[in-house]
Amino acid sequence: MSDLFLDFLIIMLVVVDPIGLTPIFAALTHGESAAERRKMAVRGTLIAAVILVVFVLAGDRLLRLLGIGMPAFQIAGGVLLFLLAVDMVFARHSGLRSTTEREQKEAETRKDISVFPLAIPLIAGPGALTTVLLMVGEQGDDPAVLAAVLGVLLVVLTITLVALLLSGRIMAFLGETGANVISRVLGVVLAALAVQYALDGWMASLPSFDEIVPQMMTV
Repeated sequence: MSDLFLDFLIIMLVVVDPIGLTPIFAALTHGESAAERRKMAVRGTLIAAVILVVFVLAGDRLLRLLGIGMPAFQIAGGVLLFLLAVDMVFARHSGLRSTTEREQKEAETRKDISVFPLAIPLIAGPGALTTVLLMVGEQGDDPAVLAAVLGVLLVVLTITLVALLLSGRIMAFLGETGANVISRVLGVVLAALAVQYALDGWMASLPSFDEIVPQMMTV
């Protein structure tokens, strides 16, 4: 159980990337009072938490309703996370891990950014939503797995909230270059995890030895 929790924790920390969120949050809340920044950070994190918990509890049922098998989702999720990792390694800003240029302009005109773009897509973005579904996977009925995923979300979102609240100090210490260096290192790790997800999905989609033998016997 502890190994499972640690694995999930590392994956979610890499995907959400709290340190990488700090320069974006600092830029979007530039000129706001400390109280307003604190209120937006707390509200945005809570909204993201609700979205992610809903995906943990109901995401697997949604896939079944749409007729999507877990191997297919593992392959698609692996590809999506690999694209996210590429953005992290090259410090690029796309809709996967940041706001697009059009979203950035829209966000700059908003007084409150807690829902958009902070909760979605910065915290509960495509990468995070895909990751929690992959974590639950075929073991979604196991209470231990659900408890591990929910516990990981609690820890990661708490770290994210602290990073947002201390964004000014973190940026003064690391600078944008330092934050990008950390994101690049985490991006390499995420790329390897993404490939593993895709390989697991591919292997799961192949017929097993027990299925092949009877087919060969009937030929």
